Amino acid sequence: MTPTNDAELDVYVKAALGKKARDPVLLDVSRLTSLADAFLICHGTSNRQVSAIADHIRRSLRKQGIKPLSIDGAKEGQWVLMDYGHVVIHVFYESTRSFYNLEDLWSDARRIRTESMQQAVDDTDDGMAGEVDESIYIE
Repeated sequence: MTPTNDAELDVYVKAALGKKARDPVLLDVSRLTSLADAFLICHGTSNRQVSAIADHIRRSLRKQGIKPLSIDGAKEGQWVLMDYGHVVIHVFYESTRSFYNLEDLWSDARRIRTESMQQAVDDTDDGMAGEVDESIYIE
């Protein structure tokens, strides 16, 4: 496996967030398995979005000279598995992610927060700042 640091892993996270992947989780599995050094887990809210996220990741990384070893499940849009050797990306349909719950399966793995992940959280928080709930309730 290729040693990786958090900054190198941020390239993968940026690619996923580029198509609005939801709730990205980056796990350091290097001490737990020989399959990869890190798993990136995220989801989309529709089959089409899952496929679009996976396609965007593939194209974004290819532009940077990073090519996958294999990609499975892209047409179905339920669970796309993208193997980049030291990083394996799991793009799920939301309910499929909940069902397989990889985060709990790999609960011994260290969670990594990259700069892009923090920025996405900050952007979400900024969007909520100062908002007033103007919901109308009709009885």
